[in-house]
Amino acid sequence: MAVGHLINSFLLVEIVKGMALTLKYALFQPRVTINYPYEKGPLSPRFRGEHALRRYPSGEERCIACKLCEAICPALAITIESEPREDGSRRATRYDIDMTKCIYCGLCQEACPVDAIVEGPNFEFATETREELFYNKDKLLENGDRWEAQIAANLIKDAPYR
Repeated sequence: MAVGHLINSFLLVEIVKGMALTLKYALFQPRVTINYPYEKGPLSPRFRGEHALRRYPSGEERCIACKLCEAICPALAITIESEPREDGSRRATRYDIDMTKCIYCGLCQEACPVDAIVEGPNFEFATETREELFYNKDKLLENGDRWEAQIAANLIKDAPYR
């Protein structure tokens, strides 16, 4: 037994087996990696990325300032201020999310009765400064306008599971 172990060690059998396996996958198998900045992998409809405020097709903001998302946020990342409208309903005058505090749990999206706040499909929102990660209402509405088609499609796909 010791002689066989000595021969295997001398001939580097384990290293040769490892190199053969590497060559097998490198030369004869299809690639399983992607060229990331140029190719994107598939995302689930339930993916939780950058936040967005949505609008109705008429262009009116969906947020009714119920503040349920602010109340349920475990990280206390959401701040909402509201004022009454002429018709008696409320509207959000201030809607801020501190993305440095956000833990992307999705509770804000689940709590919203009108699907106003959603976590969209964008996962590429790196910034150079912390201040750029403090999202105000305008930034959130801009995200909603930019990603509305994808967000609506994802909500339709996810509807049977909600």
